Amino acid sequence: MTVLDGEPGAVHGRVAPQALNDAMARAWETISERPLFTDPYARLFVNAAGPHELPATPEHQRSLIDSAAARTKWFDDYFLTSSSSGVSQVVILAAGLDARPWRLPWLSDTVIYEVDQPEVLEFKQRILAESGVSAAAKYVPVPVDLRDDWPKALTANGFDHTEPTAWAAEGLLPFLTDETQEQLLERIELYSARGSRIAVEVRGDAYSDLSCWLCTRHWEVSSTSAADLMSRYHRTATPGIDEPVAHSVFVDGRKL
Repeated sequence: MTVLDGEPGAVHGRVAPQALNDAMARAWETISERPLFTDPYARLFVNAAGPHELPATPEHQRSLIDSAAARTKWFDDYFLTSSSSGVSQVVILAAGLDARPWRLPWLSDTVIYEVDQPEVLEFKQRILAESGVSAAAKYVPVPVDLRDDWPKALTANGFDHTEPTAWAAEGLLPFLTDETQEQLLERIELYSARGSRIAVEVRGDAYSDLSCWLCTRHWEVSSTSAADLMSRYHRTATPGIDEPVAHSVFVDGRKL
């Protein structure tokens, strides 16, 4: 369980190693005996990026795959629930190499904005276009660094802040400083109409502060710990393996 197919000298250096690790984990999950989801495009990204290995031991690899699978499934369910409730505007922050605009069964009026580094979005679009794959909804890439004025770029690409939005930040907040995280959330809050939804993954020790922050701004909040999520999906964390997701809490909210 190491290298998928791939040709050397591709674009490995232009995509963050974590994004490739997650893509490889989704590729392995897709071909597993009882996958939580299917992502037929993950392998395309890994192959195009060149030879790449999951880190460390087989036990570590299994833990990475199970953790990524549980997290992916949780966010997939969040998007589908938001869509079925009538929220047709979606914003995915730090989208990485997940291909949700292409692989989920979106309603026909859905508009999906992916915000990420220009090179990441260019790589993803190019690989999918070369494979003849079309998005299942209207797809709008927003190539901008999240440290810059991404709401301005989002609005310039057609985003309507008066419409309810399904926001998502998967695997992002645990890597931000407290100050950067609050700035990101303040921007989301500012551009969220009533009925908007949010889904984020946070460190366990940051959950209480985040929950209070959202509640005081009239978001109805629910949460699931990583341990409960793994149990729900019949996955077991490997003892002694310290994956970041093992200490996460998955939070979703709806603006009242």
